[in-house]
Parts: sequence; C-alpha cells; structure tokens
Amino acid sequence: MAKIGYCIDYMTDDKEAPPRTGASKDEVALELMRFISTTTGMGKTSSGAGFGGKSPKTPEEQVDTLLQLFEKCREAVGK
Repeated sequence: MAKIGYCIDYMTDDKEAPPRTGASKDEVALELMRFISTTTGMGKTSSGAGFGGKSPKTPEEQVDTLLQLFEKCREAVGK
C-alpha cells in the first residue's frame, strides 16, 4: 500500500485581520450604532406575537431615535 502524504493544509490558520488604521471615530460610532440597533431590534415596527404594548413609532420617530443613538455612540467613542 502506497503511503500518501498530504502536504497541503486545507484549513487555513485563523489569522487576525490587520487593524484598520483609516477608521474614523464616526465610522466606529456608526458600526456601534448598527450593532446596538440590530441586537436590540430598534427600528422594527412590528411587535411580537400577542404583545400589543406601545403603538408602532412613526418613521420620523424611528429616525430621531437612531440619530440620538448615533450621537450617544459618538460620545462613547470620543472618550
């Protein structure tokens, strides 16, 4: 039986991505805002099944909420 040697590594080593040096504070704040809004469900208009708490916000109220969150994220990143 012939010995088969595999020289190719099919799984690449996990390497850390080089840090982004060009990311401005606003870009970092925007990414933070996106993370918070998606993980908390902020901006979604539908309520969960059987829950009829508050009425859905208008699009203008949603925009105001996201802008306020962005400003808070900018303050947090700037510290």
